[in-house]
Amino acid sequence: MKPCIIGIAGGSGAGKTTIVSQLIARIGTASAVWLPYDAYYRDLGHLSLTARQQYNFDHPDAFDTALYTTHIQRLCDGHSITIPNYDFVSYTRVSGGSEVQPRPIIILDGILLFVPAELRALINIRVFIDTADDIRLLRRMQRDTSERGRSITSVQHQYLHTVRPMHHAFVAPSRQYAHIIVPGDDAIDVATTILQHHLQHHLLHSS
Repeated sequence: MKPCIIGIAGGSGAGKTTIVSQLIARIGTASAVWLPYDAYYRDLGHLSLTARQQYNFDHPDAFDTALYTTHIQRLCDGHSITIPNYDFVSYTRVSGGSEVQPRPIIILDGILLFVPAELRALINIRVFIDTADDIRLLRRMQRDTSERGRSITSVQHQYLHTVRPMHHAFVAPSRQYAHIIVPGDDAIDVATTILQHHLQHHLLHSS
């Protein structure tokens, strides 16, 4: 039986990683593998650091969708893959990577996950987390300053110049492709439980 592929989309800071973490904790790594779309940003090592810092990371062209799609298909065909090791401080791919084995459940997540038609076609269950802009901005500011070495000023600048306009141009419209829409402020646990039951049903019938 082919793996069940679940895709979780939503704006930056919507709560995608939270729901992915909860799902994997409940289902277990022996049954599920996670492929974050963020790991497939294009390598910008050929650009100067200044040019990398000014790059629009919230546009669909920022992602290596061809490689991402190939890796998903390889997992579906029973082959292992190596997820790229992307450094968010230098904006480049660095050596190494995470090797993952095929699993009955493949979990994808990303802000623009539902934009490319070739990705949508691979996903069995599409979930969009709909979270208010102010909450998402606060979460992003916390993440980028504590985990990615950014200053508050740089986060604000990026949000105003690329994150917010790209959200309205691409991310928000992709909501129409979702099978399930989850309010990101208070319904994450409920959504996780519903998805958990569905995926456990899939595991029961694929064994």
